[in-house]
Amino acid sequence: MTDATQLIAMLQDSRARTLELVAGLVPDQLIGPRLDIVNPLLWEIGHLAWFHEHFILRALDGAAPAIADADAVYNSAVLAHDDRWVRALPPLADTLGYMGRVHDALVRRLDGTPTREEAYRYRLTTYHEDMHGEAFTYSRQTLGYPAPSFAASAGLAPVAEGPWPGDAAIPGGTFRLGAEPDADFVFDNEKWAHSIAVAPFKIARAPVTNAEFAAFVEAGGYREPSFWDAEGWRWRCRTGAEHPAHWQRDGAGWRVSRFGGVADLAPHQPVVHVSWYEAAAYCAFAGRRLPTEAEWEVAASTAPAPDGAIGVTKSRYPWGETAPDARLANLDGGRLGCVDVAAHADGDSAWGCRQMLGNVWEWTASDFLPYPGFSPDVYREYSEPAFGTRKVLRGGAWITRGRMVDNAYRNFFTPDRRDIYAGFRTAAR
Repeated sequence: MTDATQLIAMLQDSRARTLELVAGLVPDQLIGPRLDIVNPLLWEIGHLAWFHEHFILRALDGAAPAIADADAVYNSAVLAHDDRWVRALPPLADTLGYMGRVHDALVRRLDGTPTREEAYRYRLTTYHEDMHGEAFTYSRQTLGYPAPSFAASAGLAPVAEGPWPGDAAIPGGTFRLGAEPDADFVFDNEKWAHSIAVAPFKIARAPVTNAEFAAFVEAGGYREPSFWDAEGWRWRCRTGAEHPAHWQRDGAGWRVSRFGGVADLAPHQPVVHVSWYEAAAYCAFAGRRLPTEAEWEVAASTAPAPDGAIGVTKSRYPWGETAPDARLANLDGGRLGCVDVAAHADGDSAWGCRQMLGNVWEWTASDFLPYPGFSPDVYREYSEPAFGTRKVLRGGAWITRGRMVDNAYRNFFTPDRRDIYAGFRTAAR
């Protein structure tokens, strides 16, 4: 059970990150262009305050809204995406004041031992802000805004350790996919663990690198229909994509734009900003496939059993039960970008798979569907409306907060999205 001190510390840390992510942006940048894949940042930070207020102060205490028309302005289930640019929004100073008042009220009310319901809601709302922090970051990248500045980045040296090729061979067996009812906190789409049969498989020890993906580009993979399924080929023709987002041709090689600047394309870092369609097409080119989310979770959370099958014990993280840190995984934004796929050897799973948490989200072959026994939690709009329309990603990216991600965490996006920090690892056919 998380105590009040821990809940407040998480809340304060998440808010500090949000403020770092909007620091230095001018009013025009806080609104930005109207795109399907971003929100106006000014609206988004107000939405965070509304979310905390709605799910804690109003739901548990019966408090009145702290500002007039809060639901009409900031409830994402009510205000259509395109209307967020045309709705009259409070200026930044007023929005930050709203955030501050709600935050202070959340801290004040937690002056004793939290109930289980309070602990759940404080964690849910903190993790919701963490998710938006990641969205702020890829929005800044999409819009070409300068890189954010994080206090957590101080003193972290660059990491360059090369490739990590090869497969891990994982035997078949029975596996409990999902979260158990006694877990301290679960997202509703992780409910509930259920036994499934997993056939033997081989999965790459590391994500696909820029150098590996560049071979697909140079071989004309974007112009070869046989590598793409019908929906993916329609996406490729509609968008005119010829390479991953943000790549730029530089003579015979490639460079990449990052937060409004341009850098050399690091050959041994994971390819990032690719859609599910691009990941699947690469797999066809390479004679591979995307792993299912069940295979991914087996590779991340189990260990070999004495009889040669997969073990029945599941670990919370690939390396065990210890919470993530900068030695084990590239999470929490500390390095302001990806590292080579061979880095963080101490974070290997028991099967020798590296970087299963952190660096880049990993597309899987699986559609985002409910597990048996699913029921929505208090944030009803979180998972249920997305079932059947998204693909599952696993693992977390360099900007993902380590406190909210583990081996069971399911991320989900439509297969066309390439603005998110997503890459992939492959499995043998």
